[in-house]
Amino acid sequence: MEVITIHHPYAPQQVTSGDMVLCLGFFDGVHCGHQAVIQAAKEEAIKRQLPLAVMTFNRSPLIINRSLHPDKMNYLTQLPEKIRLLAKNGVDKVYVVDYTSAFCQLSPQDFVDQYLVDLGAKVVVAGFDYTYGDKGTANMEKLATYAKGRFQIIEVPALNKGEKKIASQAIRKQLLSGDLEAANEGLGYQYFFKGTVINGFKRGRTLGYPTANIYTPASTLMPEVGVYLVQCEWQHRLYWGMASIGHNITFGDNNERTLEINLFDFNEEIYGEELTVFFYKYLRQEQKFASIEAMIDQLAHDKAKCQALAKNLEPYQK
Repeated sequence: MEVITIHHPYAPQQVTSGDMVLCLGFFDGVHCGHQAVIQAAKEEAIKRQLPLAVMTFNRSPLIINRSLHPDKMNYLTQLPEKIRLLAKNGVDKVYVVDYTSAFCQLSPQDFVDQYLVDLGAKVVVAGFDYTYGDKGTANMEKLATYAKGRFQIIEVPALNKGEKKIASQAIRKQLLSGDLEAANEGLGYQYFFKGTVINGFKRGRTLGYPTANIYTPASTLMPEVGVYLVQCEWQHRLYWGMASIGHNITFGDNNERTLEINLFDFNEEIYGEELTVFFYKYLRQEQKFASIEAMIDQLAHDKAKCQALAKNLEPYQK
């Protein structure tokens, strides 16, 4: 899959263009609703024998349009994870537009002319609530006016689960409340993100449960505090494990939140390495233990439960 970064204003010779079906959206999470939009575009691309392209942004428009601090944005997918999911959904080309003041102040007509027509879109596909131009003031209802017959428009309706629309904001709330099952159902896959293994207090190895401490950017959405069954990808191999998100309350108050993972059947030193963590099951809340012995007993119970659950689960499909 080809990934092309665009910074406004762009020179035509700097950007690969050509006839294509172009799918529009920020696609945070690339959840089932987003997948429905991409699938509609893919079907049209196959029918027309054209490549399927997606246009997204390098950062949330809220950071510019609403002066949101970048660390306050909780992304379901950082850009590399988003690109991974787009590739998995059969996208041929991704345009990543730098969302800057100059870009977001484009008039709707200039956006359509420069970013849809000039790039070669023959069909433009987007969800019903897609907005564009001058801080997102134009909507899908107006797109035909700006298109002027130069490309076909396919508007994809909301995808509902029950009576509620599948939406990134709803999935964020589910993850933050510990409703991992509902979040994964809306995503259509196990929630995941990438992090770097860093040094911690190394308490786990003294307890018989060595852990990898994972650092992630502040803008990565960390699920609810508690213990999880996870699967981790390292160097293209998958390992089951149990993860603890919490504040190590047994060892004191006011500790920073950490993500620690005990990988099963794993003995490598991996400081500085990147792990991709897939969240499969929320097991329990964080507990404050009266003794180290009580903590070790609970960890043994957690591990046995995780291993039993993992036997009946399919590994993440790369």
